[in-house]
Amino acid sequence: MKHRTLQTLLSAILAAVISTSAMAGEIRLSAGAGMKDVLNELADTYAKKHPGITIIRNWGPSGALAAQIENGAPTDLFISANQKWAYYLRDKTLLDNTRIAPFAWNSIVVIGDPASGINSMDTLAKASKIAMGNPRSAPAGEMAMEAIRKAGMEKALEGKIVLAKDVLESLMYAETGTVDASFVHRTEAMTAKKAQILFRVPQELYARVPYTMGVTSRAASNPEVTGFFEYLNSAEAKAVLKKWGYELK
Repeated sequence: MKHRTLQTLLSAILAAVISTSAMAGEIRLSAGAGMKDVLNELADTYAKKHPGITIIRNWGPSGALAAQIENGAPTDLFISANQKWAYYLRDKTLLDNTRIAPFAWNSIVVIGDPASGINSMDTLAKASKIAMGNPRSAPAGEMAMEAIRKAGMEKALEGKIVLAKDVLESLMYAETGTVDASFVHRTEAMTAKKAQILFRVPQELYARVPYTMGVTSRAASNPEVTGFFEYLNSAEAKAVLKKWGYELK
């Protein structure tokens, strides 16, 4: 009986060692879907400079990613397109309060076919369908809805709003002509192949909030994660962000 107990204990220890070994060098990044292109470049550059490190990436609406982390999804670094989700996790002690920082800023624009005649908030009523990320989880959609309300356009656009799961799906709807116009971040608009920027949403119509990054509490003592966090806050990373159209303040 004692032999079996010892054998079970040794097996458990061995399994833990193997598991820890398999995780060594892995950084699990969860970030807003709209940041996929710039973060792929930053992550690939960092991994090349640090052999042995693998950055596992998970994309989605910021609110949905925050819910994943809250429900126990293994995550080391979280980058939200809206600071509120980072602070939400911090307040639940799921992010390390000493390693939370602004990542970049952005603005929202409306894209589509210029032939539509849509060139301002007032002319959005010409559209039959307008896409935006779901305001409950996609920050670009939340800002778009705020702008619509402040512009007094809610009634005029009633029944015309198509909710996408995130800003990339909103972009895709405009690219394929599924909708007449889409609200997206300016950085996503820069990657469009067919749709063009119809107008920039006036800044006074929505609150400009920073993308915010934070190290999770589970990874607070991991030097590899801390190193990547510091790199994302470096001058080199900021130059890459600027290249992709992000604003630094």
